[in-house]
Amino acid sequence: MAGKVVLTYFDGRGKMESIRWLLTVAGVQFDEVHLTTRDQYLKLLNGGELMFQQVPLVQMDGMNLVQTKAILHYIADKYNLHGNNPKERVEINMFAEGIIDLMEMIMMLPFTADPKPKLENIETKAKERYMPVFEKALSGNTYLVGGKLTYADVLLLEGTLMLEEKFPSILEGFPNVKNFQKRMTEIPAVAGFLQPGSKRKFQPDEKYVKTVMEVFGLSKIPF
Repeated sequence: MAGKVVLTYFDGRGKMESIRWLLTVAGVQFDEVHLTTRDQYLKLLNGGELMFQQVPLVQMDGMNLVQTKAILHYIADKYNLHGNNPKERVEINMFAEGIIDLMEMIMMLPFTADPKPKLENIETKAKERYMPVFEKALSGNTYLVGGKLTYADVLLLEGTLMLEEKFPSILEGFPNVKNFQKRMTEIPAVAGFLQPGSKRKFQPDEKYVKTVMEVFGLSKIPF
């Protein structure tokens, strides 16, 4: 395990996608194990790899890492994608957790019986609560904090791309964010990740939802 990074999750985005993004930007190669059956999940539970009985699971540096934010912090710290001091780190974490909140709302849409009102709520919150914060932070700045690339920048790129999949013109009123997005996509690792055939996952479809529900033993759409 110590010499290889292995991600265990579904063959879809979910909470693992931010981890895939961050490892890619850090230049870390990884393999994936895709959960397709409940037996696989039960085996993980019985084997003790899942501290809180949840995935994502990232096996790296001899550890079984769980809890998405903890995993992101570890990768960011290890590969110099975090702040240089406590003040920078807490700012970066605040930005990161804000965009995570927004992305998690989008992640839940496929598991929602009636997504239309939730879509409207996401669009409103993106325009009124989240994007104005990033627009202000990026005024005159290349990156969000400290003048260097951090994991918050990577998550913001991921989040804005997710937003545009649902609302193609949503960044029209946020030119600083749009310009930031363009700069980020010119980073070679990012550009490669956005190409067909990379380890970036597609938007969730019915097959993905069905697999998740079967693995977790759910009989109906939970939300």
